[in-house]
Amino acid sequence: MVRRVLSLTSGRIAVGILVLVALLALLGPLLAPQNPLGTSDDTLAAVSGAHWLGTDYLGRDVLSRLLAGSRISVLGSLEVAVTALVVGVVPGILSVQLGRVFEWITLRLADTLVALPFLLFAVAVVALLGNGITQAMLVTGVLVSPLFYRVARAAALSVTRSPYVEAAVVSGASTGWIVRRHVWAKVLPPIAVALAQTVGVGFVIVSSLTFLGIGVQPPAPTWGGLLASDLGYLSRRPWAPLAPALLITVTVWACNLLADAVRDVSGEAGRALANDRRARANRAGKAGPVTSGGAS
Repeated sequence: MVRRVLSLTSGRIAVGILVLVALLALLGPLLAPQNPLGTSDDTLAAVSGAHWLGTDYLGRDVLSRLLAGSRISVLGSLEVAVTALVVGVVPGILSVQLGRVFEWITLRLADTLVALPFLLFAVAVVALLGNGITQAMLVTGVLVSPLFYRVARAAALSVTRSPYVEAAVVSGASTGWIVRRHVWAKVLPPIAVALAQTVGVGFVIVSSLTFLGIGVQPPAPTWGGLLASDLGYLSRRPWAPLAPALLITVTVWACNLLADAVRDVSGEAGRALANDRRARANRAGKAGPVTSGGAS
């Protein structure tokens, strides 16, 4: 699937952007030209050779804070996506295999989680457990998990009703063997699409919470926190929110673009795309000898 995604222009663009964001998360604190927490008397300075994006209201270098804050933003979004994946996929697949009681319980739990406003619930959990990005993201991931539950359940239902799975059940195959042998391969493509979308949603959630000052301890830099601090001084630096807002927007757009690329190369659409490319390659191969023969 990776090779097919990279064969699309949209897939290459999305992967390239996300690789750059991942490198920022890994190397951002090391690449920061100055101490992201260091203050100075040069407050709200304009762009210069010493400060490529100026300084904030405490005289801290904005570029350094932007680079250092990328790690928290990326890790937070991944925590949301991985938590939602683990909590949602396993019950979604098993709800089709373990009978109506388990199915009814998991469906009611999924409906309950959908009804809960994740932002208010995350605020409540942070108030109970303390201000930290990990607990806020774990709770948010649980609240987002119904997306994976429904995707995994729908894909598992389509596979479970197929004749070869019914034949495996009649022959006495165990639930684990059926899931590993038949269900997982069919469930993986839609889950990959949902995972890419959820990473983008995670960036929005992390940025929203850190914009409100939830999940981080000041003065730790985050993209959402930088955006919030810049909005208070628009009269002095009206261009300041552009950098964090652009990073958040481009990252979320790349995640959605990757989800579209995965969807395009998986399932029936992916097989149709592969068959079309194979047919064009065959036509090109047949036309090549004819052209060279005519030229000779």
